[in-house]
Amino acid sequence: MKKSKDVCDVKSCFLCSLCIKDWLPAVENNKKNLDYKKGELIFNEGDEVKGIYFIYKGKVKVHQKWGEDKELIIRFAKSGGIFGHRGIGKENHYPVSATALEPTTVCFIEKEFFLSSLRVNSNLMFELMMFYSNELQESEKRMKNLAHMSVKGRVASCLLSLMETFGLDGDQFLDATLSRQDIASFAGTTYETAFRVMNDLIAENAVNVVDKRIAIINAVHLQKIVEQESK
Repeated sequence: MKKSKDVCDVKSCFLCSLCIKDWLPAVENNKKNLDYKKGELIFNEGDEVKGIYFIYKGKVKVHQKWGEDKELIIRFAKSGGIFGHRGIGKENHYPVSATALEPTTVCFIEKEFFLSSLRVNSNLMFELMMFYSNELQESEKRMKNLAHMSVKGRVASCLLSLMETFGLDGDQFLDATLSRQDIASFAGTTYETAFRVMNDLIAENAVNVVDKRIAIINAVHLQKIVEQESK
């Protein structure tokens, strides 16, 4: 991690876009722009909470220990997104870790200033409440999927979620480079099982994989798998 030469435009991120105009100079004075390399750990599960992170550009995975030597990816975040917010509360330690998926620039805001921003900016408070609510709903749905869906259903659901989060380029590839281990960790399964399921989906012409790039060929087929598993 190092200080970034890129300067946030104080318009695009979750925080700045929802603050009143008169509060933006305070944001400018309190934010820190930081660069992280691909694969670099931004904070680790159990670290003391220092503040909140807003992505200026790049992509981040938020993950948690799952057993002794495995991880479960909770979610992904991209430009304009927020992470580190799970550390706000009674416990003063992050319950998750965050790692840069690619070269990433973030705006870092210390915890106390962020809490002051919430008190001053009602729109920010409301949107953060809705963000928490949506994230809780997604977490509950994923926990239900882990308990009731087959691995194939979970992988299909995860691929649809990734498509919604990152979008597709002109060749139908996800606009993010993810390993099969990332897919496995997001679906809550092992690498070997995820590899087999992905090969099944390739054979069904639902997806294609070139190196670490994943193309969504038939989203309707993936959705049908999810719907059948949800009945």
